[in-house]
Amino acid sequence: MVQYPMTTNGAGILRSELEQLKTVTRPQIVKAIAEAREHGDLKENAEYHAAREQQGFCEGRIQDVEAKLSNAQIIDISKLTNTGRVIFGTRVTIVNIATDEEVTYRIVGDDEADIKKNLISVSSPIARGLIGKMLDDEIVIQTPGGTIEYEIINVQYIA
Repeated sequence: MVQYPMTTNGAGILRSELEQLKTVTRPQIVKAIAEAREHGDLKENAEYHAAREQQGFCEGRIQDVEAKLSNAQIIDISKLTNTGRVIFGTRVTIVNIATDEEVTYRIVGDDEADIKKNLISVSSPIARGLIGKMLDDEIVIQTPGGTIEYEIINVQYIA
C-alpha cells in the first residue's frame, strides 16, 4: 500500500472536512431529497435530481477524504531535531542569487499545496530540488522560464 506524506495540519483539515460532510452536509442532502420526493412525480422533479446529484458528489468526497486519511503518513516536523537539512514539512527560505529576491516555502503533501500561501507540494520541481539539501547550499532549479540559482538561507522545523 502506498502511503502519502501529510503534515499534522493537513490531516487536521481533512478530518474537519470529513466531520462536516458526515454530520452537516449529508443530513442536509437527505432532508432535501425527502422534501423533493413529497412534491410528486420524480421523473420531472428537478429538485429531486439536483439533490441526488449533490448526494453523489458528497458521498464521493467522503470516500476520497477517508481514503486519503487511511493512506496518510502523518509527519510532525516539530518533533524532529533541526539538522539544517531540508525535508518534508520544513519551512525553507531561499534567495534568488541573480535578483536577491527572497521567498519562504513550506514543503507539504500534494493535497495541502497552495502556492498563494507559499505551501508547495513535495512533488513540485522546487521542492524536489530542495529536499535533502542543507542550509547555505546553492541549488539550481529547472523552471519553465529556464534555470534559476538559489541559496538556502533558513531552514525551520516548525509546524
